Amino acid sequence: VQLVESGGGLVQPGGSLRLSCAASGFTFSNYAMGWARQVSGKGLEWVSGVYSDGRTDYADSVKGRFTISRDNAKNTVYLQMNSLTPEDTALYYCATGVSGDYVYIDGMDHWGKGTLVTVSS
Repeated sequence: VQLVESGGGLVQPGGSLRLSCAASGFTFSNYAMGWARQVSGKGLEWVSGVYSDGRTDYADSVKGRFTISRDNAKNTVYLQMNSLTPEDTALYYCATGVSGDYVYIDGMDHWGKGTLVTVSS
């Protein structure tokens, strides 16, 4: 299993970024996918997940601002992040679920190396 995140960078408060996670080495469409983030010196925070059937879920801290989606033809999961604030600054990780119907951190078993998002003026 390989997961490669991209799309991070420096953005001003109120701005937007779209993260991508290219997956390989497994049958992508069969598994839930998720995003989590980690602020330097703090624990991992679950952000969002998409089930194999396309249903989505979000942490309260990002609900209404972030949108997760998946493209099974491209084996890619996306995280569209809008209205970014400095509190969103973190290293963002993509992960696979252990099944198609569980999207939370305790059900993730393969992780990418992360992409850094910095929100600052």
